[in-house]
Amino acid sequence: MDKMQMTETIIATKLAKGLSWEGIAKALGMSPVWLTSACLGMNSAPPDKAKAIADYLELESEVADALAAFPTKVWDQTVPTDPLIYRFYEIVGVYGPTLKEVIQEKFGDGIMSAIDFGMEVEKIQDPKGDRVLLTMNGKFLPYKSW
Repeated sequence: MDKMQMTETIIATKLAKGLSWEGIAKALGMSPVWLTSACLGMNSAPPDKAKAIADYLELESEVADALAAFPTKVWDQTVPTDPLIYRFYEIVGVYGPTLKEVIQEKFGDGIMSAIDFGMEVEKIQDPKGDRVLLTMNGKFLPYKSW
């Protein structure tokens, strides 16, 4: 089973059982963002977590094996067309250079890791319309000279 087949199987099972990513993650003691990313094939799961996900969803061991397999991260489009994903693209396009300047001013020349990384998504009630609070927390990795 490849990552695409794994994702299709997981999503079909999730829908058939009326589950949510948040609910699955809570039941398994995992981050909903990380669990969703692994189930969509963008990250590999350690074997114990892969087995726990497959067992929770009552899926075959081949799903756990695919969850544990190392991914090849591929984007099909240069500019995304999904409106929500496009807005993230737009945010990076507009604020990316600003964030780079602010981060490097505070930390020095380097990058924020997307490997040693965490992310949370919260819903904030607001009378003017609900708000999305996205928190990204990545380790700073300074560039080295040699």
